[in-house]
Amino acid sequence: MTQAPPSAGSSLDLPRLRYALAAIAMQMVLGVLYAWSVFRGPLERAYGWSKAQTIAPYRYSLLAFAAGMILGGLWQDRKGPRIVASAGGLLLGMGWLLASFAGNTVEGLIISYGCIAGLGVGFAYVTPIATCVKWFPDRRGMIVGLAVMGFGIGPLVFGPLLEILLGQDTQRLALTLPRTFRILAVISFFGVVGAAQFYRTPPPGWKPRGWSPPSLAPGAKADYPPREALATWQFYALWMVYFLGTSVGLTVIGEATPQLQQMANRGAGLTAGLALGIMSLFNGLGRLAWGSISDRLGRKGALLGMCLVSVLACLGFLRQATDFWALLAGLCLAGFSYGGYLALMPALTADYFGSKNVGANYGLLFTAWGICGFLIPGYFARIMDRAKLTGNLASGYNEVYLTLSGFALVSALVIVLLRPVARPSIFRAS
Repeated sequence: MTQAPPSAGSSLDLPRLRYALAAIAMQMVLGVLYAWSVFRGPLERAYGWSKAQTIAPYRYSLLAFAAGMILGGLWQDRKGPRIVASAGGLLLGMGWLLASFAGNTVEGLIISYGCIAGLGVGFAYVTPIATCVKWFPDRRGMIVGLAVMGFGIGPLVFGPLLEILLGQDTQRLALTLPRTFRILAVISFFGVVGAAQFYRTPPPGWKPRGWSPPSLAPGAKADYPPREALATWQFYALWMVYFLGTSVGLTVIGEATPQLQQMANRGAGLTAGLALGIMSLFNGLGRLAWGSISDRLGRKGALLGMCLVSVLACLGFLRQATDFWALLAGLCLAGFSYGGYLALMPALTADYFGSKNVGANYGLLFTAWGICGFLIPGYFARIMDRAKLTGNLASGYNEVYLTLSGFALVSALVIVLLRPVARPSIFRAS
């Protein structure tokens, strides 16, 4: 499908905006997933775990997140968003609650936080995206960016809060860690399930007043079910862009707090948790900014801009950061670029394959994010463990961010080659 700017007659009316507001509220609670790095230092001090061990629950949560996106996307396309989002909230709360009892072992956290809570986040996360895409076909990039902005800025709220709840006393961490998990369970139950009750899908044939759908590329269809989307080369090109493009942000999010803590005592005047919150603010703003830019200048132009910002963050700041503020600048740039992928990829899914099956199709595309999150941060955490053993963390970070800049450049090359779906699927329409 070809892109078209919003029609002059379409408007952001208040009845539609309520779905975006409910999405922001829910996503802020789900965004605690990105604050995992705050737990890594306390887990190291409390139980003597390595960097590879403290990153393991986060890696599994991203993989379960992706699985939940697929299952939740298929389910919500059939049964609607409310029941799926409610189920996600219940699973997320249950995961945090179980972590309060089993969180003193790596395996316990992998099962509770990683698998159960991660699956719940995936169920809940896909529903506001699919709902907003259907209510806002005239401003897909901007509205998805607004909807998922809450997820990005969640750590702005939860980062400092978690630091307060956990405290600085290593002797008390065995008490404060499970207590913090229980508090997050209560917040998840009420926050996610409560916001879910505001969702519903538009009636068949609905479209915004004064808006006309964009024209289709020659030979293309308005809507592709999952099996037909999987038969196009564009799906796999988008998958590769998603995998490579988000590798920078997912690695940075996992390493942010330990890296900030190493430099926080050099007269910065900020705690690592507050600095993480600032980075998350840029993550959230990037979702809205890049989504809006893509509505005006095109998706490919916005994607290429995000790749360039990622390269600048890695090579210009993070590769050899020597002070707190340079590190924070690099983290903010990486977060700003990364946030755009979470806004543009759902919009691109609807652009290329239609909005009817966007929940299922985006769930399948989201596996790129989940597999990236499972493989890439763990790979780089092992590099950092080796660098720590040799007493040269700087060389480890240099290797990590040099490699990530290469990933971003390869992603840019794939983006240049992208073309709209221009030929009919090999499957016949049912």
